[in-house]
Amino acid sequence: MERRQEQKSGLHPRNRHRGRYDFPALAAGCPELAPFVRPNPYGELSVDFADPRAVKALNRALLLDGYGVAWELPAGHLCPPIPGRADYLHHAADLLGADAGGRIPRGPGVRVLDIGVGASCIYPILGHGEYGWSFLGADIDPAALAAAGRILRANPALAGAVELRLQPEPGQVFRGLLRPGERFDLAVCNPPFHTSAAEAGAGSRRKLANLGLAGPGRAPVLNFGGRAGELWCPGGEAGFVARMVAESAGLPGACLWFTTLVSKAANLPGIRRALARAGAPAIRVLEMAQGQKRSRIVCWSFLTEAQRAAWRAQDGPAAPSTTESPC
Repeated sequence: MERRQEQKSGLHPRNRHRGRYDFPALAAGCPELAPFVRPNPYGELSVDFADPRAVKALNRALLLDGYGVAWELPAGHLCPPIPGRADYLHHAADLLGADAGGRIPRGPGVRVLDIGVGASCIYPILGHGEYGWSFLGADIDPAALAAAGRILRANPALAGAVELRLQPEPGQVFRGLLRPGERFDLAVCNPPFHTSAAEAGAGSRRKLANLGLAGPGRAPVLNFGGRAGELWCPGGEAGFVARMVAESAGLPGACLWFTTLVSKAANLPGIRRALARAGAPAIRVLEMAQGQKRSRIVCWSFLTEAQRAAWRAQDGPAAPSTTESPC
């Protein structure tokens, strides 16, 4: 397992990536990371986070070291920041635990719907590795699903834990995807943030500037990759989440909790108005932080507190199998 050094501020207490990365150990376990490890301006070993190759090699090393998963990502697809994605799932686990007598539910009986699973298949990898959950990973991009399928086939430990399914209607979220009677404890989503490729490029330039890596000769490369449907869509984050909320109101019993990552705080008022129109009786906003970066998970349910408590006791997925309490 990855050795801990200093703690990263803001991450969930159960996040195994809270410590500073032990780059020598990671490179020893994944030699392809080694060429990218070098001292940063502060004299500490690190990688160039503006280099897509370095970011991808680091992810590969982290997933192999922490989860025993051999991972590959085709060029151009979104390369997710693993600590933040893990944080989402830990906070979501606490949300489920609050409805389960204070116990975090584990095991394959907990079903999770991943809207926009992507080529990285990151939420199923992390969610199954941390909690043993089973996943339905949905995407509008056949190439992304094919890449995710290759990851699953390369890792027998994931066999039977993840189903992949194409959403045939790119303008829809749940409609046309779910089958009659399907029920999930949780829906997770990392919605496209930008409204266009040009806006995504501008965001990458700002990110380089924030990292102190902008300037002459430095191309505005998307260091985490990404393409249409991953980084941008009509209406951007606000538009996507509004569609997600509206469609969830038509399938109120499909999920115990619908959730989505919301990166831009300015989008929250509009999302709250959409949830009020949808009539969701339970709404939560879970704050997340990693250093200076702030984001949040917006969560909603169409079930009352009593109905949520009875979800497992009646005909929902299997009951929790752990006594671990949420933090």
